[in-house]
Amino acid sequence: MIELKVGVIGCGRHSESHFEEIKKDQRLHLSAIAEVDLEKLEESTSIHKPDHSFSDYQDMLQKTELDLVYVLTNPGHLLPIVSSCLEEDINTSVEKSPGMNSRETQLMADAEKRSKAKAIVSFNRRYYPEILAVRQEIQKSGGAVHVAATYNKPMTDLSHMQFTPVVPDPVIADSIHHVDLLRWLAGSDMESAANAVEVYSAVQDGIRPGAHRHNASVKFDTGTIGSMMSHYGVGYRIQRTEVHAEDLSFYIDLTTRDRRIEYYRDGEEMVDKLDLESVGGPEYNETRHFVDCILEDKIPWSNLDDSIQTMKLCESIRAGHKGLL
Repeated sequence: MIELKVGVIGCGRHSESHFEEIKKDQRLHLSAIAEVDLEKLEESTSIHKPDHSFSDYQDMLQKTELDLVYVLTNPGHLLPIVSSCLEEDINTSVEKSPGMNSRETQLMADAEKRSKAKAIVSFNRRYYPEILAVRQEIQKSGGAVHVAATYNKPMTDLSHMQFTPVVPDPVIADSIHHVDLLRWLAGSDMESAANAVEVYSAVQDGIRPGAHRHNASVKFDTGTIGSMMSHYGVGYRIQRTEVHAEDLSFYIDLTTRDRRIEYYRDGEEMVDKLDLESVGGPEYNETRHFVDCILEDKIPWSNLDDSIQTMKLCESIRAGHKGLL
């Protein structure tokens, strides 16, 4: 069996799900980690037991031979690190949001074009087996006519002033997960997302820093109509989405790991289970997809070029854009 040597840059809380996926994929071997916080570096080394540990990611890139690197830093740190990995022709997984703005995402995409390596952006909702199975049913029925998403939270650490130089507005840094999910659910086939062509966004921020609130209607190039609600500084963390085709509807609650789905066809609630095996099985995830793409020389679904469209849609929602894009 082929074994790819993996490095991880950044060992904060977002890294844990990636370490878990790396451990579960037998095609991967954790070769090295890099973390500037020495306490976190020591802790992660003890827990995950890489072959090598570094406090400087450049040392890691120069002193190890890696096939794949996960860059799991704050968005404001991503551009130089991702660019360095791609310059070394190392396949790179990029944490969301992919930069502070769409210009930085474009610069990373340009770096990938100069590289022999591939890159993927960590829009992990795209790769949930339940989401893939729902998309499959929607596309069998002619594609989505309407998609909607809700992404609400109480006040978060993202509003703290120390993060503002390295973390963009919450709708870009955080709610981007569901903005991207709207594009994905509105896509015309199993491998592509729809692009927004028209946006009408209303923005009304609260009095507390970071209490940002957005409601947006979006028209996609597939003809699908979408709506996005994202409110920070409210009572509870809620992450829900819905997608409708002709005579078919799904209501999906992604708030917890227990992904609850309501499924209706022709006015009746369906009791049939979704076919997860046909979309990779119940354990399918972004890591499996990316490794498949590396080994089979395929383009990842959430590649950097495609992610520019998600970033631009987030920016238009935050700006209160009204009209054609």
